[in-house]
Amino acid sequence: MGERDRSMSRDHWIEGRHYRTGEPVAVRIAGGVVAEIIKPELERPEADLPWLAPGLTDLQINGYRGRDFNTLPFDEEMVRDITRELWAEGVTSYFPTVITNAPEAIREAVATIARACSRYAEVAGCIAGIHVEGPFISPEDGPRGAHDRSFVRPPDWDLFRRWQEAAEGRIKIITVSPEWAEAPDFIEKCADSGVTVSIGHTKATSEQIRDAVRAGARLSTHLGNGAHPVLPRHPNYIWDQLAEDALSACLIADGFHLPPAFIRTALRVKGDKAMLVSDAVSLSGMPPGTYETNIGGKVVKSPEGKLHLAEQPAILAGSAQMLLWGIERLVAGGLCSLPGAWDMASIRPASFMNLPQAGGLAEGAPADLVLFRREGDRLVLEQTYKRGDAML
Repeated sequence: MGERDRSMSRDHWIEGRHYRTGEPVAVRIAGGVVAEIIKPELERPEADLPWLAPGLTDLQINGYRGRDFNTLPFDEEMVRDITRELWAEGVTSYFPTVITNAPEAIREAVATIARACSRYAEVAGCIAGIHVEGPFISPEDGPRGAHDRSFVRPPDWDLFRRWQEAAEGRIKIITVSPEWAEAPDFIEKCADSGVTVSIGHTKATSEQIRDAVRAGARLSTHLGNGAHPVLPRHPNYIWDQLAEDALSACLIADGFHLPPAFIRTALRVKGDKAMLVSDAVSLSGMPPGTYETNIGGKVVKSPEGKLHLAEQPAILAGSAQMLLWGIERLVAGGLCSLPGAWDMASIRPASFMNLPQAGGLAEGAPADLVLFRREGDRLVLEQTYKRGDAML
């Protein structure tokens, strides 16, 4: 057991303003779950109360604060450290993301994450699964993004099963391009085994996307990104994914990856199937400056939070912001209400992945909660609770 593990046996209360209604609530925590929610008799002005909301669930985190799930070797302690540091971002559940690499490197990465889950209860409680993004993606410049072309390959079920064995069954999401002839059979086998297949980094045709959905694909990875810089008006693989009602959509709302018009359109089309992801790389949580990375080489993180190639400022080098930042951008831009944006980063992804955290701020749900304050357009985290225990 980790040194932060607690018994979760004691009852205690948390007070705050409900993030949806703004009304004061008192939440009784017992056994790690929300046991009771009442309207409290306040001993301080209502305006002094922080906001209370469900913890955030991120389906795609590549690294944080200089640590990377894709720079080998790494150990179980690094996985534990990232997990703990994510509490400062309000993230109580997440999917560490392993991207395109040599087969043995992917195997080593997922195996290390699995060992960390077995070794530390606090890690197992926060890592809801592993997301493998590649290597079964498009080899073409543009949709391939920053993934190393030399490791891109067609879908291979036997290879994936070896990774899943090394991960002790913890791979829950895999990003695949349907453009490969092997894709429909692979997608069907993944879906039958309980793994969520997400379409991403693709140049697939309309028919290939329809075939992928029929085979069991359910999600789009960072829709609108990982694409050619110029596309035909129609048809194209972004419109095709928007049009597929069976596909939920993940969006990066950091203010750099997608323009407001696209986000507004995606929210209208996808409705409650639209979700936020950070897709954060290891430079998230780091100060502005110039960095040398294993993917992208020399990159710059600007004071505004944009991460780009040092020699080509117009080309992004990944996302360097977390879900709180994305929520702020949606609300400040008038694209979404605070409750709606928060749900996109918490109960919607939890519900999509069938996690108990889908219960949100309700009796019987896990007491994965955050307290925060609003300072203009900013959300300032005050406390994160995992199963009712304060983690900051």
